[in-house]
Amino acid sequence: MTNRPDDDTLDSDGEAAGVLAADPIEATPADSGRKRPKPGERRAQILQTLAGMLEQPGAERVTTAALAARLGVSEAALYRHFASKAQMFEGLIEFIESSVFTLINQITEREPSGLQQACKVVTLVLQFGEKNPGMTRVMVGDALVFEHDRLGARMNQFFDRIESQLRQSLRVAGDDAGSLTASADANARASVLTAFAVGRLQRYARSGFKRLPTEHLEAALGLIAA
Repeated sequence: MTNRPDDDTLDSDGEAAGVLAADPIEATPADSGRKRPKPGERRAQILQTLAGMLEQPGAERVTTAALAARLGVSEAALYRHFASKAQMFEGLIEFIESSVFTLINQITEREPSGLQQACKVVTLVLQFGEKNPGMTRVMVGDALVFEHDRLGARMNQFFDRIESQLRQSLRVAGDDAGSLTASADANARASVLTAFAVGRLQRYARSGFKRLPTEHLEAALGLIAA
């Protein structure tokens, strides 16, 4: 696991943004005597495997045939749990949304400083991507190029929500500082911070996950958010 900067974006258990986790899926022969996973467990295993495949070089597009082969099941078995591949990607996006915005709520509840809220939100998003490389391909759209348009639109909405939260936090910071242009300044700075986060995630994905999104992050945020 890669090192992450220490900061207050960690939750009460000391963990940063979560990782999609489930036991590896295995084909279950009829005579093995092992219990088949419950439907919810099987769905989680499928999503975990899909995310893992997206971490591999050249895996911008994962077919259901390749996914089924990796799992050791038939494509028909996949469709018993998901109506389409698009629905599988929606499952990954739901995990991204739930994980990130749950922790953002913790940040805004615990951190009184609007400026620190904004910095911690950006840090959280980048830590999440660093810890979940396959999800990063989904977040920046690389894995969605050949998929249904609604998936890309939903990820765009995710970053719109991030920008909205940054705008709100930075407006509070401006008001606290007595700025006469708090709203306009917050809009501009939130836009720049969001673009910075997206750019760092894109670089991470396109470098084969070698250029970490949290690289020199404290210094970068000091320059951008100051």
